[in-house]
Amino acid sequence: MDKSIIQLVDELPTDNITVKVLKALDYVAPGEWNNVVGFDNSIRAITGESDAKVIQRIRDRATNLYQDPQKGYQAAIKLYQTIDKADTAMAAAALANKVGEKIGFLSFLSKITPKADITQSIDLVLKIAVEIIAFSKLNGIPQPNPQEFANSLANNYKNASLMRMGALVCIDGILPLGPDFLSKIQGIISGADTSIISQNPVFQAVQNSLPGNNPSEKFGFITQAFNSVQGWMNNLVSKTGITPQSIFNSVGNFIQVADDNLDFVAAFLDQTTNYYEHTGIQTVAQSLILAAYALVKEENQQEAQQQPRQDVSPAVKSDSNQYVVGKTIEVWDSEEADWYQANIEKIEKDQFFIHYIGYGSSYDEWVGEDEIRTRALESSNDSGYTVGQKVKAWDEDDEDWYSATIEKIQGKQFFIHYIGYDSSDDEWVNQDVIR
Repeated sequence: MDKSIIQLVDELPTDNITVKVLKALDYVAPGEWNNVVGFDNSIRAITGESDAKVIQRIRDRATNLYQDPQKGYQAAIKLYQTIDKADTAMAAAALANKVGEKIGFLSFLSKITPKADITQSIDLVLKIAVEIIAFSKLNGIPQPNPQEFANSLANNYKNASLMRMGALVCIDGILPLGPDFLSKIQGIISGADTSIISQNPVFQAVQNSLPGNNPSEKFGFITQAFNSVQGWMNNLVSKTGITPQSIFNSVGNFIQVADDNLDFVAAFLDQTTNYYEHTGIQTVAQSLILAAYALVKEENQQEAQQQPRQDVSPAVKSDSNQYVVGKTIEVWDSEEADWYQANIEKIEKDQFFIHYIGYGSSYDEWVGEDEIRTRALESSNDSGYTVGQKVKAWDEDDEDWYSATIEKIQGKQFFIHYIGYDSSDDEWVNQDVIR
């Protein structure tokens, strides 16, 4: 089962080498990128909304939009993930080649790995092609259009999208290929044989998404893609004064290597970072949240038009929230794969400060709504479960627990609905896979 967009954003790292590199490259796109992690946090940051009910509605609409294959959100995520995974293999080949060039007794590696400049050039132009395809899918453009993308890149790209393109210029362009990377890439791809491209692992990973009926036509699109952004890349370098040395100085705080080994640094960053996937998830999330927010605002307007205005005093307003301070609940412990009883001590938006019953205050902590539940023991069946109950269900393929609700019970078989997923994923499961 593929992860939902909520899981993908919630699981983004807050601090790893990818995040460190992107922060170090902030001077390329000053103030454009903040590593916002967590789907609800992203909703707050993008929309400015703080009301928990509005955030939940946006979250629900975003989940539905993401599940719609016609919208292109899932396809864009797949592209960003695929290009980064394939890129890791290419980076290893480039690094092996550099070792072969600089250490004599390993020179045989040069015979079985591609030249680094060719590797890096193919890597960069394929990432541009994938960016154009993902851009088209997110914006409902039927056929990828390099020129339309170039116009948007120059005028509309910002935040994670702009940071991704800036990092592409630095990590995949200037650092491995030098200041004249554009002319070097142009020379390589203009003189490249189609077979060199078609045998490339990254090309093979994304070829089904590239326009064209054969490798030659697909290579033609890749060339068009690169040509469409050369002007923007050249302007970025001129405006920011990026050089291999300035990039090295920025990342040198956490990478210890001599400054005459910039090609090693480039291959190392390619192999140890997934900046395309990381920022790609954030780009898709932003597009999705804005679309969901527009739907919620439209629904609010329709509801306001359909319902007559009426004064409702605070005394008769009801709160449907089942969680209140002082309520006894159960909290999921992912390490123990079990639920523990606790009391709610504080509530702030969709976060709950809880105290575990029978444990000291040192275990008190903030948890999200996805990790808590109420449980009506008096209505449970012999197995201790009841229809409507929230549970955690184990997915063998992902080796992870997913939140779900029980819809039906037949003996020790349970029909469950995964929270945040389409009903097409509903299924019958055995008792031993739920908690």
